[in-house]
Amino acid sequence: MAKLWQKDYTLDSLMQDFTVRNDYILDLRLVNADVLGSLAHAMGLEKAGILTHEEVSRLKEALLEILSLNEKGGFEIRAEDEDCHTAIEGYLCRRIGDAGKKIHTGRSRNDQVQTALRLYMKDAVMVLASEALSFARELTEQAVKGEKIPMPGRTHTQLAMPSSLGLWFSSYSSELADEVELLLDFYSLIDQCPLGSAASYGVPLPLDRKYTAGLLGFSRVQKNVLYANNSRGKFEAVLLDICSYMSATACKLAQDLILFTLPELGYFSLPAELTTGSSIMPQKKNPDGLELVRSRSALVQAQSTLVKDITRSLVSGYNRDFQDTKEPLMTGVDTTHQILAIMSRMTGRLVIHEDRLRQGMRSEIYATDKVFEKVREGGTFRDSYKDVGLNLDKVDAEDADEAIAKRTSYGTSGCLCLDEDFARISAMEADVRAKREKTDSAVRALTGQSVNLCGLS
Repeated sequence: MAKLWQKDYTLDSLMQDFTVRNDYILDLRLVNADVLGSLAHAMGLEKAGILTHEEVSRLKEALLEILSLNEKGGFEIRAEDEDCHTAIEGYLCRRIGDAGKKIHTGRSRNDQVQTALRLYMKDAVMVLASEALSFARELTEQAVKGEKIPMPGRTHTQLAMPSSLGLWFSSYSSELADEVELLLDFYSLIDQCPLGSAASYGVPLPLDRKYTAGLLGFSRVQKNVLYANNSRGKFEAVLLDICSYMSATACKLAQDLILFTLPELGYFSLPAELTTGSSIMPQKKNPDGLELVRSRSALVQAQSTLVKDITRSLVSGYNRDFQDTKEPLMTGVDTTHQILAIMSRMTGRLVIHEDRLRQGMRSEIYATDKVFEKVREGGTFRDSYKDVGLNLDKVDAEDADEAIAKRTSYGTSGCLCLDEDFARISAMEADVRAKREKTDSAVRALTGQSVNLCGLS
């Protein structure tokens, strides 16, 4: 099919390559979402009296064929199509004739891609939230197993105070849970439908935007049609920022594990199947996965920065620059999903060496406890601090289990209240299921089937 904007000239071949680049390949990830948007738009056109019921029935049949083809990898988008929107409209025109030529009435590629991307992001948020919660649950389960196991606490990487393996694991679980809350808040932000905003200024047709938003499972319409287009890139950047926070959490955990699996410490070891080897040193079992988590967390951060740099100085309304926000969005989401999955697997299979953890509880780690012992005996904190600091050679190793048990303040190693962590994770898992079911119900009502909208599972 000719380009949607085709007129009386042929685009220069270099211009064609420059403006399309690999966008048509990326758009294979948006075909399912675009089909849903097209189906809802067709039903909206029928409600407005622009399409007949018979035309909508034929469009629906052809659109469902595209869904089926795409699920089997059989739907093709060619470079000359530019994007999935042209490929889909071309298929409709070949399959059902004039009804296919009417499908674009009342919309622009601008609100068309915005709607597809919004559906993609909503689904991606749910997938990421599910993966992060699974990871958080894995960490909390490990925290239960290690709740009473001593672990040296560190500041500045040096020995600091008595801690526990449970406190260490649950710190990461709590951090991930907070980041899932950010994802769920972001879901509420993007749960607004841009369909019907056209090229930033709407159209002189009686389109019922609330009706089509409801068909697609959105909770509301993105009311201002200019803002609907201006928000492109901004919403993607917010999602990528949250991805970068989760990736940074995984990165810190990866760095801890790289340190704590060193033979000199030996608190943990990774199973062989989660390490790689050396081409020259036969004894090596390298933590390459952990090292790549470090580097790829930086890659995710870079995608967020890239999107903001692309969009920060644009004038209002649509600008072609927006096209270049699609690849960093998908790269950032995919990479974050991989990071969460591999770190969850590593955490679940981590081999814990309790004897080495206990050996790490050297005498100096109890210095601060000795200060508070003197305080309980009536001394001032500052005098006690000075006395212990000047006589560190007199600080003896204490009972590590007793040191943990003495920490009874809420959230410390002797009072982790991990049941509350499980309850919080379960509540958010229920929230994710409810949100996914709402969208899935709308999709099933439109198509008669469940549809993967972001390409992740």
